[in-house]
Amino acid sequence: MHTSLDGFVAGPKGEMNWIKVDEEIFDFVATMTDKADTALYGRVTYEMMQSYWPTAGEKPNASKHDKEHSAWYNKVSKVVLSKTMNEKGLNNTKVIGNQLADNINKIKKQEGKNIIIFGSPSASHSLLSQGLIDEFWLFINPVLLGQGMPLFKGITETTKLKLIESKTFSCGVIALHYETKLV
Repeated sequence: MHTSLDGFVAGPKGEMNWIKVDEEIFDFVATMTDKADTALYGRVTYEMMQSYWPTAGEKPNASKHDKEHSAWYNKVSKVVLSKTMNEKGLNNTKVIGNQLADNINKIKKQEGKNIIIFGSPSASHSLLSQGLIDEFWLFINPVLLGQGMPLFKGITETTKLKLIESKTFSCGVIALHYETKLV
């Protein structure tokens, strides 16, 4: 998840134009998607992703990243947290609208690779509040927003984090990989 240094994942009106991404970050994220066979999204992020990624790699000016991520997106199993969507007409996509903990834990117990969540701050808030996030990859962008959508919201229990690794990118973004530990 991209975040500002002061802990916001989007500006007050949902702005994300402050997020720094470049080939170095794209290549790094590709190492994470290579280890995942399930992508989890909130409804808003899923709709944004679905409007771009299925055909992004087919465009004449598609970048290396567009081609690779589009191919991954089209084959990965997708899970959408939504109380308003249904699965009818969706390809390789499961919609979870209730019993979040039970449904996510069933997916976690299945054979396969990692489950990865992109963005989706509201979905992340729900998952975190139920202790369903095992690890975080936070991409700290060198910007202060002052206000906006917070990275963490509604936390009612102390959650200790163990730093697993960090990486600094030439554009000034720092990636922090944490494992969660409930106290």
